[in-house]
Amino acid sequence: MADVPTAEALRAWGQVEIVGPLAGGHRDEVLELRRAGRRLVARRGRRTPAALDWELDLLEFLARHGFRVPEVVPTLTGARHLGGLVVWRWLPGRPPTAADWPRVAAELARLHRLTRGWPQRPGFRSTAQLLDHPRGGDVDLTAMPAAAADRCRAAWRVLLADHHRPPAVVHGDPGAPNLRITAAGVGFLDWDEARVDHPDLDLADLPDPGLPPARLAAARAAGHAWEAACCWRAEPAYARRRLATLDRPSPSTP
Repeated sequence: MADVPTAEALRAWGQVEIVGPLAGGHRDEVLELRRAGRRLVARRGRRTPAALDWELDLLEFLARHGFRVPEVVPTLTGARHLGGLVVWRWLPGRPPTAADWPRVAAELARLHRLTRGWPQRPGFRSTAQLLDHPRGGDVDLTAMPAAAADRCRAAWRVLLADHHRPPAVVHGDPGAPNLRITAAGVGFLDWDEARVDHPDLDLADLPDPGLPPARLAAARAAGHAWEAACCWRAEPAYARRRLATLDRPSPSTP
């Protein structure tokens, strides 16, 4: 099934029309679909069946607890995914404005409280685990120069040692392209990078995460390190920019 073209694989969902690609899929194929007039989204990626099941189980759990997350559309035979392909219902909403970021941070904090003790995603490792292991999920520290990998681990050690928080599920990429705001609340798209890790990593790139300055600085440094390590092969120019940002000293806080 992995070698079957996406248009052919989508026949498992019935009469589906491909509208076109959606922005934001750096590693995966992401398409807008129509079926019986309804907007859908398909994502075809590289995750193992076990890693996909973990993600979809998580989304079902979060939906039961009031989170606005995409709803899976099964195949005609009831499968949730097929050959790395998943189809979801369209999650409506608008991108966030400056006034929405405190709501985003609060909903992420609720996610983290709710999922303390959640099992790690199959094949993934947290920043704490990567201090002693070279690979996990999208990270392969052996692909980086040794000095770059050491700088990443040093940033993670600061976060883990000085700003301890119980591990929990992190979305992994809660930036504006993956958010949909409505009167009902904050919606989160694209959980492909979700895993169990230090909760502050979800807040590192938010414009207004509501963290004390020292904690925010540590989170942002650890976030730069994570992005550099994850993207070293897949998006090398971006990874090196994030590593360069990590190497620059943070501005002093008044």
